[in-house]
Amino acid sequence: MSYAPPVTEQLFVLDHIVDIAGLAASERYAAASPDLVEAIVHGAGDFAAGEYAPLNRIGDTVGAKWDDGRVTLPPGFREAYAAYVEGGWGSINGPEAQGGQGLPFALATVIMEDLGTANMGFSLVNMLTPGAIEALIAHGSDAQKEEWLPKLISGAWTGTMNLTEPQAGSDVGALRTQATPAADGSWRIKGTKIFITFGEHDLTDNIVHLVLARTPGAPAGTRGISLFLVPKFRLDADGAPGAPNDVRCVSIEHKLGIHASPTCVMSYGDNDDCHGWLIGAEHGGMRAMFTMMNNARLNVGLQGVQIAERATQQAVAYARERVQGGKPIVEHPDVRRMLMRMKALTQAARALVYLASGQVDRAHLGDADARARLDLLTPLAKAYGTDAGCEVASLGVQVHGGMGFVEETGAAQHYRDIRIAPIYEGTNGIQAADLVGRKLGLEGGAAFAALIADIRREAADEGALMVLTDAVEQAAAWMQGGGASADDRLAGSYPFLTMLSVATCGWLMARQGRIAAGLLAQGEGDPAFLRMKQAAARYYLDQIVPEATGLAASAMGGAGLLYSVDAETFAA
Repeated sequence: MSYAPPVTEQLFVLDHIVDIAGLAASERYAAASPDLVEAIVHGAGDFAAGEYAPLNRIGDTVGAKWDDGRVTLPPGFREAYAAYVEGGWGSINGPEAQGGQGLPFALATVIMEDLGTANMGFSLVNMLTPGAIEALIAHGSDAQKEEWLPKLISGAWTGTMNLTEPQAGSDVGALRTQATPAADGSWRIKGTKIFITFGEHDLTDNIVHLVLARTPGAPAGTRGISLFLVPKFRLDADGAPGAPNDVRCVSIEHKLGIHASPTCVMSYGDNDDCHGWLIGAEHGGMRAMFTMMNNARLNVGLQGVQIAERATQQAVAYARERVQGGKPIVEHPDVRRMLMRMKALTQAARALVYLASGQVDRAHLGDADARARLDLLTPLAKAYGTDAGCEVASLGVQVHGGMGFVEETGAAQHYRDIRIAPIYEGTNGIQAADLVGRKLGLEGGAAFAALIADIRREAADEGALMVLTDAVEQAAAWMQGGGASADDRLAGSYPFLTMLSVATCGWLMARQGRIAAGLLAQGEGDPAFLRMKQAAARYYLDQIVPEATGLAASAMGGAGLLYSVDAETFAA
């Protein structure tokens, strides 16, 4: 089915969750006037629907192809990506000094949502480049910024993130890729990286790899890791792609979904001639890489919203057309239940990810409280956003019945595509461990306390939400108290993350429902949209919030039962 950009919803959330007008009141984002914001949101939706969406099916059925180190995308992809670059869609929030438009990251989030909803696999080429840009802005030298940022910001070149190695997995400290200093001031890189998204493709004339590696004599573990810029082609005297670097795509993975996204095995330095340039300080690689990863984690959470939106649109259309028992199935209570849940989860996840994107912009304005809140929200946005996307995609298959299990309807593709999102850029279990291990204690617990205080202040009249908030505080106190061991906290980390995510989303949904009711009473806005917003908010608060309260037993259950049998017994 075709993609209908949810422009009214996106503008509503930008206004009432992000407070885009508040950002525009600053000197840095003064250009983000209401007229410009509306034009960008409408334009991005039209572009995604017109250029990316028509390629979604062929991206899945044909996908990226590897041949002797070269990767090609299906027909139409190169032209669509060129239109993306020509339209300036990648430069929205880039620094003006390097050719960007200097607009809020929240607006770039809307663009990424549209691209990914139209074609999630293809949109991965757009997703990691902003992380490379952020890493160079934060840690690169002035010369590196001048040389590489303009082309990355425009999208003329794409960026990648190279962490994982075959023997290391999520244990980044176990990586073996080596970087040896050379006489010309560069480094020679040698090693293999796996799971490199768009590590090789035919869409641009250069690819900029950001590669973690060890320098000679570096300390063991993550403390000894450095970050290097390793291009596919080294630049000539004019700054154009010149001599090929010693970089090769050995193969691409055959995956459950996102077939339009080549997931590459990359080999560096097979001929001992792979040139790289150090980004930031030697042994400062993890700090620089986390700049990329935090950006990517928000965008992965956004992928949950993307697939949830597309699956919901398709399920609603099918339910209105499919007749059973003499009436369209949308009139059956259980189908209504599924559709309402899909709507509520999609809107809640969008509000959460957009809230985090607004904190990115406020942190850039120097707001320390926004930085702390962003740090707290990032694992929630990544994990809960992708969990919601998986649940909504699964419900979308169910709404289609037997036809949902048939590939031609497209419902199965949404389910297959989104299943990677809870895994990459740090599994959702890692996000939960990060939440209870680091983020709960931010600023001595002040960041968590401030979020809870905001929930209580704005939604005090929502009884079920207050019960959940009480349970969240009780679980947090248990985790931070002396009675819970490290294993106890980790055993309860995932249910706790879900509880805190749902409480935060409940707060945001309560706000949206209240605003929608006010606008309806005043006779303003689209009545159908506002009634759906009210209904989705009420469903979330009355039915999804109480479910999360029931997770308290798991959050505080401890690790004892999990280790009551040994590893061998699991095979019994």
